[in-house]
Amino acid sequence: MVSMTSSTTNTSDRGLFETNFSIGAAAVAAVAALLAIFFAWLGYTDGVLPVIGYQFTILTGLVGMLFGWGTALVAGVAAVYMEPGFDN
Repeated sequence: MVSMTSSTTNTSDRGLFETNFSIGAAAVAAVAALLAIFFAWLGYTDGVLPVIGYQFTILTGLVGMLFGWGTALVAGVAAVYMEPGFDN
């Protein structure tokens, strides 16, 4: 039988905004979700990306939206489920 280590027996339920890592990951998820919506809107309206001047089509808007939502999903899961590191 494998014994439990102190790191697995002493884990506490931490909230989403209680550690610096969770706050940062939640902020990254929120910014990525907003960028995904912005890219989808630019693609739908055949808009131009500010500063760079890149012309979006519906396909490039869809790709940007999917990339943004994927990044937001990964960052959101990391914010909710990641445990604090060795600094405790």
